[in-house]
Amino acid sequence: MTSDARRRAGRISTWVLGGILLLAVLATGWIGIRGFLAYQHLNDARATAANASEVLSDPARASDLIADVSVDTAAARDLTSDVVWRLGEQLPWVGPQLAAVSTVAAALDDVASESLTPLASVAASFSLDDIRPQNGAIDLDAFTGIEEAARTGATGVSAAATNVAAIDTAALLGPVRDAVSDVSGLLDQARTAADTLKRTTTLLPAMLGGDGPRDYLVIFQNNAEWRSLGGIVGAMALIHTDGGTISLVSQASSSDFDRYDEPVVPMTDEEKRLFGTQPVTYVQNVTQIPDFTRDGPIIQAMWERETGTVIDGVLSLDPVALSYLLDATRPIQLPTGDELTSENAVQLLLNEVYLRYEDPAEQDAFFAAAAASVFQALTAGGTDPTALVDALGRAGTENRLMVWNADPDEQAVLDDTTLQGALGSSSPAVAEFGVYLNDGTSSKMDYYMEASATAARCTDGEAALTVALRNGAPADAASLPRYITGGGSHGIPPGNVETVTYIYLPAGAVLTSTTIAETGETPSLGGGTDDERQVISWQTQLAPGEEITLRITAETPPSAQIVTRATPTVNAQRDMEFAESCGSTG
Repeated sequence: MTSDARRRAGRISTWVLGGILLLAVLATGWIGIRGFLAYQHLNDARATAANASEVLSDPARASDLIADVSVDTAAARDLTSDVVWRLGEQLPWVGPQLAAVSTVAAALDDVASESLTPLASVAASFSLDDIRPQNGAIDLDAFTGIEEAARTGATGVSAAATNVAAIDTAALLGPVRDAVSDVSGLLDQARTAADTLKRTTTLLPAMLGGDGPRDYLVIFQNNAEWRSLGGIVGAMALIHTDGGTISLVSQASSSDFDRYDEPVVPMTDEEKRLFGTQPVTYVQNVTQIPDFTRDGPIIQAMWERETGTVIDGVLSLDPVALSYLLDATRPIQLPTGDELTSENAVQLLLNEVYLRYEDPAEQDAFFAAAAASVFQALTAGGTDPTALVDALGRAGTENRLMVWNADPDEQAVLDDTTLQGALGSSSPAVAEFGVYLNDGTSSKMDYYMEASATAARCTDGEAALTVALRNGAPADAASLPRYITGGGSHGIPPGNVETVTYIYLPAGAVLTSTTIAETGETPSLGGGTDDERQVISWQTQLAPGEEITLRITAETPPSAQIVTRATPTVNAQRDMEFAESCGSTG
């Protein structure tokens, strides 16, 4: 090649390289400017959505909010989806940052501009007052009118949450990683809310008799005498629904039920070894089995045996849940002259009634009058619908509200929700410890008991659980009425409390150690298996003021999240906290 040719080639190479550099600079500037503008739009969308909880309490305002958010999310999506941006996503280091931003923008725009738009349109003419009971009836059109939009919204939000959760955050810069985490958390919350609305609009019209008459038994678990899912089955009410109309048909209590010689339904050999046959022979003990999907059919069989009526399902509440519902009503005047409020319901129903009435028949009459009065207040039309929805949500989250439907398809609508009260999580990503408390004193002393359970991961393959019990009864508890103390039955001195605790290890977990924290001693424990999970039974007896703490360690799947599910007790402030480190369980 001649010198002139070499010079021409050099000039061409220089121009090509310069052009590439210029394009790179322009592309970088293009991406930088568009990225900045996209950030502004996403930040504006976040600011608009910050008031979502307040606005959505009045669904009629939701349409405007979603429209405002979608303007910004659509702009952010356009700015992060052109050819230059997509090419930038292929670059090392910077590529993952750009891909994460575009994924987040697209996910948020899918939610705001598509998934929630039908729901916003329907919500523009919807108010929570539409679901307020009026003279014992609920307008089912309020639910059926938004059912399809709720299903669309739930599907779209779930897809968006899944897409953002799939982003590999390991390669992201701190600010980008934090932003992705924040959006993922926001979408998870939105997915839960959208899923709840979908399930509600699917199931509730049928349960309210939209497809024909229904009969449901509402049971009230008495937390003053512990059973695994709350307390003994005490007062009951048969509710009839038809076309949205709700009526109280009859009431009963556990004293109306026989103790059966033979089980009303078969038990597995595992269940018999753990619980005996009491859960299937006496209604007070049904919820000793810590699985409401199992307990519902047992209660159904017992009710049919006693009354000849086949019920369509069972709902369970406790007095703490009842106190939440009373936030949605005015104070209720009882036939006895008492005023029942959210502040005094637990004390009145779980303790004062036993101090006031020695005759169990009088106690049952008081409970029946209270249940009927609350039912009348909730269905008459004077409730605050927002407070009612909040109360039901809180009760469900705390495992104080459970629902079992005899129809398998309707029961499936509640799959993987706390309302089912099912035994353990079916997700391999979750390692769930179960801590289930049962009174062994035949008393109402658990009103005074305090309990807490915390679980956390110690190492990649090990987790720890701590269970603490304390008898908070007064020092002179032995002088309380016999019906409260148990009167020394089962050889337990009055004032003392015996507790049988069933501890379910996570699926696939292997027990490695057990220790009493106060003494360092290894306790004497029983147990067995249930649904292929190892179960430990721990029996304790505490005098007033005494407490005891059991610490357990177990091998668990290394990547699973450690959680705890436990018996809901009266002392909610100490109930089942989640510990983030093993140090906090000591």
